[in-house]
Amino acid sequence: MSTITQTTISPRDLQEKHESGESVKLIDVRTPVEFRETHVEFASNEPLDKLDPSAVMERHDAGDDPLYVMCRSGNRAQQAIDQFHKAGYENVINVEGGMQQWEAEGQPAIHGKKAISLERQVRIVAGSIVFVGAMLGYFVDPAWVFLSAFVGAGLFFAGVSDTCGMGMMLAKMPWNQVSPSCNPK
Repeated sequence: MSTITQTTISPRDLQEKHESGESVKLIDVRTPVEFRETHVEFASNEPLDKLDPSAVMERHDAGDDPLYVMCRSGNRAQQAIDQFHKAGYENVINVEGGMQQWEAEGQPAIHGKKAISLERQVRIVAGSIVFVGAMLGYFVDPAWVFLSAFVGAGLFFAGVSDTCGMGMMLAKMPWNQVSPSCNPK
């Protein structure tokens, strides 16, 4: 196993490595729908909720080459890297700022079918539940306000822990799935 030489890389530096012909193994840990919408040409999709570090390392046969990991903003990539470290793989590097920074820097990306981001889906569902709970609490029975309080507590926990149960649940919904024949990589 290699020692850690760096923990992050900028999108520009990663693209330069790829263009220079260096062996660049990049995985994207976003959902298949997010990956289908936009991704780096040389990335493969390994969704965080199904990530098996040993299987990924076996498939990518990284040897001493680092494995680069990206997501939308860098948070899920760091969670994936933590899983790799727990499994004994140390030479894993986070792509700074994820796909957001990749595109902000003007790096090339493949664009496919548009989708509502998981983050927006969480805001839509959470906002709807809070609104319905407030209305039911006002018009039907005051006990319904606990529905809004429950969602508020969940959002607070998601912010503190950087883990969103509602997001993980929404990621498994049928509209957030891609059939294998539709998955670009």
